[in-house]
Amino acid sequence: MTKLSVNVNKIATLRNSRGGNTPNLIQVAIDIQNFGGQGITIHPRPDERHIRYQDAYDLKPVVVTEYNIEGNPVPKFLDLVLDIKPTQVTLVPDAEDAITSNAGWDTKKHMGFLKEVISEFKRNGIRTSIFVDPVLDIIEGAATTGADRIELYTEEFASEYTKGNSEAIIPYAKCAQLAIDLNLGVNAGHDLSLDNIKFFKENIPGLLEVSIGHALISESIYLGLENVVNMYLNRLK
Repeated sequence: MTKLSVNVNKIATLRNSRGGNTPNLIQVAIDIQNFGGQGITIHPRPDERHIRYQDAYDLKPVVVTEYNIEGNPVPKFLDLVLDIKPTQVTLVPDAEDAITSNAGWDTKKHMGFLKEVISEFKRNGIRTSIFVDPVLDIIEGAATTGADRIELYTEEFASEYTKGNSEAIIPYAKCAQLAIDLNLGVNAGHDLSLDNIKFFKENIPGLLEVSIGHALISESIYLGLENVVNMYLNRLK
């Protein structure tokens, strides 16, 4: 079964919009795990507009499943991850002003930098994943960096799937198979939803984990958080 890691950034966004501690991010993370979620993902950004760096520390003792911290490996982020030592760090090449992640790494162009960062994480026992577009050369580059996994950036698939273009899955399936052949684990995330997750899961070989936040939290407004977590788990079986 593919693991479901729930990104709680949107919970932090809602909390920050009003000040105070409602909704309680820590309690939501506990509840998600009690509802069956198999991981918690956060993506702190330098301006702390949703997840705050302190949240990363506060979550550490309550995440008893898998703890995944995503972000651009700038010095402050590196220090945070090395201090907390989560289960997994996912490297994402975000610009500081990006609203959300919008591209994967050019693993050939940034090979030296990625190798240096990944080797430091691995020395500290942290599993490392690289956020990548579904391009075969990029997957080959990812394998050379020493990363443990890739995370396929699925925005294009999700966009095309809503238009009825099921063939948009093909480059993702090919890249997943290449990753497996190169001894890389396969994760995926971005714009995956209840509408497309079953089809994606059924067509991606060796899919270990999906990280879902925006869609899951939005769907929960109508259907309830516990119900939606379990709806995802059923589709991922």
